[in-house]
Amino acid sequence: MLLSELLEGLTFTVTAGNTDKTVDPASVEIKDVVNDNRKIVEGSLFLCIQGANFDGHSCATEASEKKAGAIVVCHDIELPEGCEMPVVHVEDTRYAMAFISAAYFGHPAKKLKTIGITGTKGKTTTTYLIRDMLQNAGHKVGLIGTIEVIIGDEHIHAENTTPESYMLQYYMSKMVEAGCDSVVMEVSSQGLMLHRSQGFVFDMGIFTNIEPDHIGPNEHKDFEDYMHCKGLLFKQCKVGICNADDVHTDDILEGHTCEVETYGFSEGADIRAINLAYIHKPGQLGVFFDTDGLINMHAEIRTPGKFSVYNALCAIAVARHFDCTPEEIAPALKEAKVKGRIEMVKVSDDFTLMIDYAHNAMALKSLLTTLKDYHPNRLICLFGCGGNRSRYRRFEMGEVSGKYADFTVITSDNPRFEEPEAIIDDIETGMKKTDGKYIKITDRKEAIRYVIENGEKGDIIVLAGKGHEDYQEIKGVKYHMDERELIQEILDEK
Repeated sequence: MLLSELLEGLTFTVTAGNTDKTVDPASVEIKDVVNDNRKIVEGSLFLCIQGANFDGHSCATEASEKKAGAIVVCHDIELPEGCEMPVVHVEDTRYAMAFISAAYFGHPAKKLKTIGITGTKGKTTTTYLIRDMLQNAGHKVGLIGTIEVIIGDEHIHAENTTPESYMLQYYMSKMVEAGCDSVVMEVSSQGLMLHRSQGFVFDMGIFTNIEPDHIGPNEHKDFEDYMHCKGLLFKQCKVGICNADDVHTDDILEGHTCEVETYGFSEGADIRAINLAYIHKPGQLGVFFDTDGLINMHAEIRTPGKFSVYNALCAIAVARHFDCTPEEIAPALKEAKVKGRIEMVKVSDDFTLMIDYAHNAMALKSLLTTLKDYHPNRLICLFGCGGNRSRYRRFEMGEVSGKYADFTVITSDNPRFEEPEAIIDDIETGMKKTDGKYIKITDRKEAIRYVIENGEKGDIIVLAGKGHEDYQEIKGVKYHMDERELIQEILDEK
């Protein structure tokens, strides 16, 4: 491709090396696009990206020595004297990478219906709900999210909730090749802040909810910045579909450039849930509800609580834009499951056991308060906290479980380079601020064995924190550990 084709839509200048001599980008042929200095080859375009630990600008001389076709920079670089390698000067190389990647892969988003979901909670579950619903209606849907990337029958482990723009465009191009007509993806605040989802306009942008999270070093400086970054999606989509009941929705939509639709329980919502009723059977929790407004239907979901209704309403709102009928939507809602998100695991006819990813105080409180509404005999919570992370998270999660669960089993979860017992002691500090009853069992399998063997009729048991993860990280090594397998081993050993 010509360099000029890759730079379409960007503001830039191109010079010969560090001189003031300009270069016509239409005269430069590019064979490949890379942002990893190890992948630079002759004729490639090297994007200098500044990360938390490494700055690609430091590899400018290496790019010259490897005869790169051109280099993209956003601040001064050092090049050998006499080097006339074309240097593309832009304001932000991450922003430029998104547009360059889109052009390099043939603008795949233009060949797909694109759905982006942002919010503190509900992104993962809602992406799967939408995918299942649209596939049920005959669409072929790609998925990009926290757990995995799905392209046809291929499942790829995800490293980031929202991949770097180069990989995002690569995945979408593969989806087009695989015959997908649409893609649903999680769009994190980090992804928006770092321009990973730039280079195209979403057909639909979705806002689920927002609470303080991801605030700290290398993330967001404060809650206002977090909200601002979430809101960027609604300046990059055609239709915004938002939670009418979230108190911050107006803040998220400030300066939006899209049409807006809403969903929720409140009177003004465009799609409203009414006639809510809970389903509670051994091994099964769920909700019945009807919708009113832009679409009228009866729905059943096999996950508990009002937040499950919000996720379903959001998926219904999207499906309406694909002209899906209630007859196509209802069975998809009923059968949809997401690994590690309120995932029911049948172990007994007497009590209910589930696996959930709740790994911070906010998520754990939301889950436990929801389950309280089902009036269990006892609500039992098993969880641990990750090592080399904030100790305050441990205190908070201990306090939340002590306050809302009837009994807590404190165990290990990715101790990393810390001693599991030290983490457990921190959780216990939070527990002791409450009157909650608890036991400490360091080995997670033995902790799970304990709750299964001591489960009583009508109990709801939550294994929190691991969710979809299938490993335990200890001293820098990830050891295979899947809670579903541990549960089956325990049952087989009985």
